[in-house]
Parts: sequence; structure tokens; C-alpha cells
Amino acid sequence: MKSTLTLTTLALAAALSACTSLAPDYQRPAGAVPARLPVPAETAVAAPASPMAWTEFVREPRLRQLVQQALEHNRDLRVAALNVQRAQAQLGVTRADRWPTVGAGLSGSRAPNSSGVQTTTLQAGLQVSAWEMDFFGRIASLTDAAQAQLLATEAGRRSAELSLVASVLAADRTLAADEALLALAERTVASRAESLKLTRLRDHHGAASQLELQSAQSLSSQAEATLIQARRQVAQDRNALALLLGAPVPTELLPAAATVVVPGADAAATPEVLAIVPAGLDSSVLLRRPDVQQAEQQLIAANANIGAARAAFFPRITLTASAGLASNQLSSLLEAGSFAWTIAPQALLTVFDYGRNRNNLEATRLSRDIAVAQYEKSVQSAFRDTADALAGLATWRDQLSAQQRQVDATRDIQRLTELRYSNGAASELERLDAQRSLFGAEQLLIQTALAEQQNRIALFKALGG
Repeated sequence: MKSTLTLTTLALAAALSACTSLAPDYQRPAGAVPARLPVPAETAVAAPASPMAWTEFVREPRLRQLVQQALEHNRDLRVAALNVQRAQAQLGVTRADRWPTVGAGLSGSRAPNSSGVQTTTLQAGLQVSAWEMDFFGRIASLTDAAQAQLLATEAGRRSAELSLVASVLAADRTLAADEALLALAERTVASRAESLKLTRLRDHHGAASQLELQSAQSLSSQAEATLIQARRQVAQDRNALALLLGAPVPTELLPAAATVVVPGADAAATPEVLAIVPAGLDSSVLLRRPDVQQAEQQLIAANANIGAARAAFFPRITLTASAGLASNQLSSLLEAGSFAWTIAPQALLTVFDYGRNRNNLEATRLSRDIAVAQYEKSVQSAFRDTADALAGLATWRDQLSAQQRQVDATRDIQRLTELRYSNGAASELERLDAQRSLFGAEQLLIQTALAEQQNRIALFKALGG
């Protein structure tokens, strides 16, 4: 009966300790950004119900395999996942503090009794040592903070995953563009080497000036230098992609130059590797970004810590109890009538601590204010990233079209100049200048195509997927 009463008392104390919290009521701060995103009128669409999955954004099967390999083997993402598991364990530790720790023990003592006779006391049973009954919600607030930190860590993992996907896509597109630049440089080197050979032959027969010969030599050397630079850049791009994947890039997963706009090829035949990202009008879509959610959960944790700091001003009530068998002799320890129990509650109120609790409360309030500012900054940064990407949503495509027209016009100029040169109506310098202009325009076309695809990736990341 007494043991039942003791267990009932412990259970009732545990239930009462879970009912109080001194933490302030949490309210999400205002976003401090315009209510509407600056979406161009020609691209305005309804906001999607959920973030766009990367499998929907990436259309090419090869590139999907590349991203999947990175998600499985990238070390930074592995660390982020382990951080989540560690936060789960820390939450379990904090939750365990809300319940008594029960131990089993056997103890013995020998001391004089009231008559001065030395007596032996043996005890065996269960013990609860200094269990804090959380009447003022200190441990509950710490548990809420740990729960929010777990959610923040999980949001951080999703943010790391989103960043990894965007980085892999950007690295792949950069490698594809540099492969296209390398192929262009190889064709240009071969073409200018042939032109230099003809110019030398004409110079040998006195049909070309020294200036024409040196100009042809200069253009040929320039093309060779560009070729060497392109080869180095491609090698570095592959190394960067391998680091993101956490393993060497399989040959079959390397991008082809044809997946970007290739000068001279049919632009309409270029495969669409990345989808167009739909962007809604309401800036509230930014709240589903994982980094914004991470900042908000950290704010919730800081808010809960205020409750724990406030509880320190109230008495801390602890309970020590034991129940088991007691006897003066080991032989009679298990006999009937040897059951005994003790219960010793204690309330301790801090009277003077030289301002420790007061300063701790002020520190937690300031930490909450810092978390508010960090949350607002994360929302503002998300808005800026999205606004920048939206600004390029239509303009990069328009610029790419304009650049394609420039390449077509420059190619016609170069063809007509070659025709005039073969008929003696144009000089060697005019011919070389036309070649130089075409090479520069084709390089810029590839770079513009890369920038347009990078902008798609930036918008996908800015909207949280």
C-alpha cells in the first residue's frame, strides 16, 4: 500500500510538472519585405502548391543520375545528416531529464544507535536521487528549445541538400559550356593554322605584306592560348564536379557540349536540360525555403530558453526517494516485514547570486532579439535572391536570342569577307578581322547560354525548390 502511494505521488508530480511554461508566447515576426515578388508581367503565374522537386526541374536522365550520386556520396550532406541524428539524441537526453532516474542498489552502514551500541543496517532496493519536479517549466522549456533545435537542424540538412543539388547542376552546366568553348577553340586553332599557312605561302611569293603575316601569326597564337586555357578550365571543372559527387565522375555521366547552345548548330534542336521554374506573386512562398525555416526554428528555441531562464527565479523542487528492504542482518533481509521506504522532498530558492539569474535572463532575451534579426535577414536575403533571379528570368532569354542573331550576322559577314577576299576585293586584314569578330561572338553566345541556365538554377534555389 505504501509503495503504491509512493508511485502515485511520483506520477502525480510528473504530471503537474509538465503543465507550466514561463516562456513568452511565440509570434512569427513580420517578414520586412514587400508582400509581392517582382515577377515580370510576361512570366507571372499562379504560385505552385508546393516547392518544385529537383526531379521535376532536371529533365535530362543523365543529369538526374549525377545529382542522385551526389546526394548519396557528398560528405557535406553526410555531415548535415549526422548533425540531425545528434540533435535527436540531444533531444532524448533533455526529455529524459523530465523523468526520475531510478537505480537499484545494495548498501550497508555501521554506526552507534541512540544507546551508543554499534549496529549494522543493510538496505536493498530502488532509489530516486534528486529528481527535479518541474513545477515552473524549466526542463519543459529546455525540451521545447531542444525540439526546435532539432527542427532547425533538419531544415539545415534540407538547405544543404538544396544547395548541393544547385551546385551540381551549376557545375555540370559550367563543364558543358567549357566543353563547348574547348571545341570552338579547337576548330578555331585548326582554321587559323590553315590561314597562317596560306599567308606564309603568299608572303613567300611576295603577295602578302609583313603586317598581314604578323597579324595572321598573332591570331593563330591567340587561338592556341585560348585552347590551352580551355583545356585547363575543363580539367578544373571536372575536379570540382568530382568533389561535389564525392567520387570520380563516371565517363557516361559527363555532359556533352551539345546540351548548351553551340554556335553553328540549330538552337531549336538544343535539348532542354532544365525546366522553367514557375514563380508565384506572393512573397510568402519564401517562408518555405529551408534556410528561412531553419532561422525560424532557431528563433523558437531562443524564445523557449527565456522560459528556462525565468524559471530559475523560482524554487527548484527536488525529490529523493527509496523503497526496498532493510534489516540489521543479512540473513533476515528477505524476511517479511523488512520493507521500508523513504521520501525526502527539497525546495531550494536562490536568495543571492550576485545577479547571475538576472543577467542570464537578459542574455536569453538578447539571444532571442538576435534570432529575430537573423530571421528577418534570412527572409530579406531570400527576397533579394529571388528578385535577382526573377530579373533575369526573361532578360537572359532575350539576351541569348539577341546574341544568337549577332552570331548569325557576324558569320554572314565573315562568309562574305572570305568571298570578297578570294575575288581580290578585300584585304587580308579585313579577312582576319572578320575571323576575330566571329570567334568573339561565338564565345559570348556560349557564355550567355550558360548564364541563362545558371539563372534558372538560381531561381530554383531561391524559391526553395
